[in-house]
Amino acid sequence: MNTFYVTTAIAYVNAAPHLGHALELVQADVLARHARRRGRPVRFLTGTDDNALKNVTAARAAGVDVRTFVDGNAARFAALREPLSLSFDDFIRTSADARHAAGVARLWRECAAAGDFYRRTYRGLYCAGCEQFWTAAELTGGLCPEHLVAPEPVAEENWFFRLSRYTDRILESLESGRLRIEPAARRNEVLAFVRGGLTDFSVSRPAARAGGWGIPVPGDPEQVVYVWWDALANYVTALGYGTGDPAHQRWWASPGERAHVIGKGIVRFHAVYWPALLLSAGLPLPTSILVHDHLSANGAKLSKSTGNTIDPVALTGRYGTDAVRWWLLREPARVGDTDFTVERLIRRADGDLANGLGNLVNRTLTLAWRHRGGRVPETVPPGALGTACDRLPGRIDRALHDFDFRAATDALGAVVGEANRFAESERPWEPAAADRLDAVLGALIAACRLVAAELSPFLPDGAARLHDRLRTGDRVARPEPVFPRIGGRVRKGGSAGQAVAQ
Repeated sequence: MNTFYVTTAIAYVNAAPHLGHALELVQADVLARHARRRGRPVRFLTGTDDNALKNVTAARAAGVDVRTFVDGNAARFAALREPLSLSFDDFIRTSADARHAAGVARLWRECAAAGDFYRRTYRGLYCAGCEQFWTAAELTGGLCPEHLVAPEPVAEENWFFRLSRYTDRILESLESGRLRIEPAARRNEVLAFVRGGLTDFSVSRPAARAGGWGIPVPGDPEQVVYVWWDALANYVTALGYGTGDPAHQRWWASPGERAHVIGKGIVRFHAVYWPALLLSAGLPLPTSILVHDHLSANGAKLSKSTGNTIDPVALTGRYGTDAVRWWLLREPARVGDTDFTVERLIRRADGDLANGLGNLVNRTLTLAWRHRGGRVPETVPPGALGTACDRLPGRIDRALHDFDFRAATDALGAVVGEANRFAESERPWEPAAADRLDAVLGALIAACRLVAAELSPFLPDGAARLHDRLRTGDRVARPEPVFPRIGGRVRKGGSAGQAVAQ
């Protein structure tokens, strides 16, 4: 069976989660749920990146112990499961999970045995926000392109990894498609970076600078493993790499799909550095790196570091999980940042869910009960509606393979649109349609049931309510709004943007 192992990037816990984290989690959740629906064995991993220096800095600024600070924020990320209806199978914490420390130590030793480490003094420009060294040429007006702050000049003696050794092998994996990057624009960026030549990079930090926080370098307790090495390793340490757990063999070392869902700001780490570490250790590469762009609010990127955030828990509490998930899947561009507003969320939920799918199901069930007492045999949808229904599963499969959630949700909308056009053309509510009423209602019910089933990876809660109304066989439940309009939940005269806790 073709296994599917899907992961998100693990988040820094220097602050609470924001809507950008929700985007990535929901995208990965859809991929996991869809693969399960198609009968594939799935493992979905997420977690938190606890060992970053920025977490130490934030804890000190808050005046609390680092462990207490990290534990509290990590719990807030894990608690996104319920409000976002996530289905992850595993949640790893890099500072608290025994699997992780053992796996990082083993990965380090394997790379050391390959002769890929050396120690030297390094001077460079370091951005604490992204835990990364930048060259002067990579800066934007002297500022980090991610956080728009001036990097700090740093001089350290660290362990370095011989990335330059792996230029040709990484290039071959990318050009051959063995390591697939979606969308193509991100793949082209990575290819240009690799073709420009790879230079060795630092993989440790002085333990004193990190305040003793982090995983010690095996054999060198004066150094801790650089947070990016540590964090990237979670994809295999969560499977028991280093502990002998058979999960590693099943999900990583055997044939199957290994997909990382990440933001565009960390593509280089996942598409260049991580494959090089795996090649050094003699491990298989991921098969797919699926990249989303950023969300913004008021034109500025959502970021814990800058304080421009939107609380996804508050958002779901006010507008519902379905509305938030639907916006995250329907609105963000495949390439290019997307600006969030509550007005756009409401417009999308009310237009697509309440007025579109919800209205279709409600009027179909109303007619079924008004004319047939809720008993209507399902029939095969004819014409354009039948064609749209036949094509729906394949369209969703192809769209999600391409990491295109707009195309996938467009496919669902196409069936809803055809069903509404079919109802308008057949007009089953008119007396003249009495002789074909069963066929028309049966076709509409079949279309609605198909949409509800294929919707389940996207909106598991809403799909479950639809299934409760539509049921199976020749009996349907009484009509009841599945997707109530939410536009009235913004106070009259107030800004919709004020409805979200920042």
